[in-house]
Amino acid sequence: MMSPAVLFRDGSRNTLLKTDYLIVGSGLTGSVIARTLTDAGRDVLVVDRRDHLGGNVHDHSHASGVRVHTYGPHYFRTNSDRIWDFVTRFAEFYKYEACLKSLVDGEHENWPIAASYIAKHIGKDWKPQFTGEPGNFEEAALSLMPRQIYEKFIKEYNEKQWGVPASSLSADLCKRFDVRQDDEPRLKPNCKHQGIPLMGYAHLMRQMIEGVRVELDFDYLKRRGEVEASELTIFTGPIDEWFDFELGKLAYRGQQRAHQYLTDTDYAQPCGQVNTPMHSQGPAIRTLEWKHMMPAEQAKRIKGTALTTETPYTPTDPGGYEYPFPDSANAELYQRYRRMADDTQGVLVCGRLGEYRYFDMDQAIARAMLLSERILKGDHDADRLPNG
Repeated sequence: MMSPAVLFRDGSRNTLLKTDYLIVGSGLTGSVIARTLTDAGRDVLVVDRRDHLGGNVHDHSHASGVRVHTYGPHYFRTNSDRIWDFVTRFAEFYKYEACLKSLVDGEHENWPIAASYIAKHIGKDWKPQFTGEPGNFEEAALSLMPRQIYEKFIKEYNEKQWGVPASSLSADLCKRFDVRQDDEPRLKPNCKHQGIPLMGYAHLMRQMIEGVRVELDFDYLKRRGEVEASELTIFTGPIDEWFDFELGKLAYRGQQRAHQYLTDTDYAQPCGQVNTPMHSQGPAIRTLEWKHMMPAEQAKRIKGTALTTETPYTPTDPGGYEYPFPDSANAELYQRYRRMADDTQGVLVCGRLGEYRYFDMDQAIARAMLLSERILKGDHDADRLPNG
């Protein structure tokens, strides 16, 4: 059995911390790499400026017993047996297949959009508004549906999320949704493995990093002189912050979260996530009811219910960065930083913030596995990011 992680929260140190592999950030990317390298017998140190492990893959218990995902809802899903075997090594999962709704014209409608809804409100012979090669997000969305549907479900939701006109966003953003011809209500019905850790995400991440030396409350970018890595530094924070924003700041969006506990209400929503896509519904884009995301036997023993509303904003503190901004200007700026990172010897900048790319959890794990394999093979260019 592995020994518990060695956790330090000391604000200052008089001695130099030495390691072969330094990993900055204990989110999924950092923790998967740390686990893989440690299992292979490598000397690893993980540092994180937060006071908890796991990055955004974290949860906590409300006083009522409701488990709240600290940084927004995390629905784990993958088609990969290898990734499923990896995560279930550290935690037992209960089956959870997310079903989302959008509050449209006072009714809870399926999200993604059901073709029957379009047929009911537009007609059975409906056609997409746009044909041809989409040049932006709005055109890509209109290539899937009539304009009336786009304006009710899509346009203002994304303008609230990103704070800019929909026509200025990347067309690639539309790859995250579709129109359901069969009216399938589950978010990802074709994913082989789906669930949430029975004991929570914080437990999962603690187990994943078990036996690894960890320093919490340690802001590496302010304390670089206190650590020495003989082989490789793996940085999973914002790539522009690594270079002290030398070329300018990349844009990010985050969520401000407001919590509410209803003592005398068993359930306030029909499902765990209800989107509020219109500006007229206020600045929040969704409300989360966490009891829906718990095992039924646990949930029915809890009195009341806990809700969280998420309202997008533009964070100035890198600790609030959540979503890389999907437009061409930021994509170009990222590529300039990427070239700088790839030319920096002894450092691998990776992960969601390091690669300026939104990863689902299974994608982050797969990417970290690929990077770990490359490092363990002794690749002399391990500090250059491989394609994938």
